[in-house]
Amino acid sequence: MGSTFGGLNTALTSLYAQKRGLDVTGQNIANSSTEGYTRQRLRLAANAGGINPGVYSTPDSVGNGVRIAGLDRSRSEYLEERGRTEHGNAAYLTNQTATYNSVEDVFAEPSDTALQARLHDMWDSWNDVANNWQDPSTRSSLIERSVTVATSLNDAHASLSNQFQASSNELSTYVDQVNTLAGTVATMNNKIVVAQSAGLQPNELMDQRDQAIMQLSELAGATTVAQPNGAINVYIGNGPVVAEFSARQVKAVGPTTLDGITPTAQVGLQWTDTGKGVVAGGTMGSMVDSMNTIIPGISSQIDAVAQKLADSVNEAHEQGFSIDGTTGEPFFAVDANGHTDAKSIKVAIDDPAKVAFSSYNPISADPTTAGTLNHDVADQLTDLGNSGNGPDSVYQQMIGQLGVAAQASSRRSDIQNSVRDQVDTDRGAESGVNLDEEMTNLLTYQRGYEAASRVLTTVDSMLDQLINRTGLVGR
Repeated sequence: MGSTFGGLNTALTSLYAQKRGLDVTGQNIANSSTEGYTRQRLRLAANAGGINPGVYSTPDSVGNGVRIAGLDRSRSEYLEERGRTEHGNAAYLTNQTATYNSVEDVFAEPSDTALQARLHDMWDSWNDVANNWQDPSTRSSLIERSVTVATSLNDAHASLSNQFQASSNELSTYVDQVNTLAGTVATMNNKIVVAQSAGLQPNELMDQRDQAIMQLSELAGATTVAQPNGAINVYIGNGPVVAEFSARQVKAVGPTTLDGITPTAQVGLQWTDTGKGVVAGGTMGSMVDSMNTIIPGISSQIDAVAQKLADSVNEAHEQGFSIDGTTGEPFFAVDANGHTDAKSIKVAIDDPAKVAFSSYNPISADPTTAGTLNHDVADQLTDLGNSGNGPDSVYQQMIGQLGVAAQASSRRSDIQNSVRDQVDTDRGAESGVNLDEEMTNLLTYQRGYEAASRVLTTVDSMLDQLINRTGLVGR
């Protein structure tokens, strides 16, 4: 037979449980707008009645109330790992798209002030020389517009170099963030494992750890493996950056300037303890790829435009003659091997009288051409602007490829962002706080608390009747 006072304990355990439920609900409501907070759910279990009854006995106990079995985080590990993967992929494509957008801003095509328009102005100046070579102003204008083209190429290389330098500085900042976050995760692992060993439920610490891991995923494409003791190991590529309570450090290596990039000298990430390479994803992985591939690739293409321009113009100009009969010199400066690039290209002549626009030498000893000037070279260079294999064609092909690559990257980024947002929606439905649901829980626990209080009052009244009033009849 159950104890007379057993009902008091049953009601008391219910009061504790309902009060704890109210506290948990209040915590959820208070953190409904807190980033990274995971909704908590109180798990209750009934206390058993008679334990190990005798073989021939029939226990009549109905139980010993309720107990708090746990405080669960409403979080799906599958969705969390999926979220880290999608956030890392989205960060990679977002940074790649930003890189392409910055490169497109360098050239700003189409525009009245971009390189294509300035090339067109230069070819028009050759046409002006052909039509009015007697006027020195046409040749002066040609030189000035050619200087403008060369300066545009110089500026394009400088802008790409500045973009590379900015990316290098930003990569170093991200490396520091990764190292800091790795240390934070390792510290959190230690606190969580200690708390769980003491029988505590460190849900808020787990939320903070998950936020740090998500940032690592966005920065470096980190992945995780949960450990039986409650710790989480974090990996970048195939190497652990966090192993339970210890964290490793990464560092950026390689050239810090665009001119330093070669097939054998590349930007990369390494573990500081072993010196082995780190294959990162996320924002840092995209930056490494951009600094090794995208920016140097565009720089090489604009160098090819400069080289094609110098070769094409110089080839025709060196075969012509100036107004004073001087043989044409290289119009654009080149080195001893005939090489130039976007960084160093410049106009080699500054005297309008040195512009070689004629295919005839006016001081030739040949009586059939002596004293004769024409504008054949100027016409030839005018037509170069519309040539299928001229510098304009090379430049237009480069801009076309850049536009296609930028558009493809932007579309992939948009698609990936949609996937990421959908996963975040699923994560939010699983772990986010729903105020309507919490208000329902609030009323449920409130009514449960009131009912338990009524039970406690009723049992107390019964005991008062039994103790204070029984045996008073006949006195």
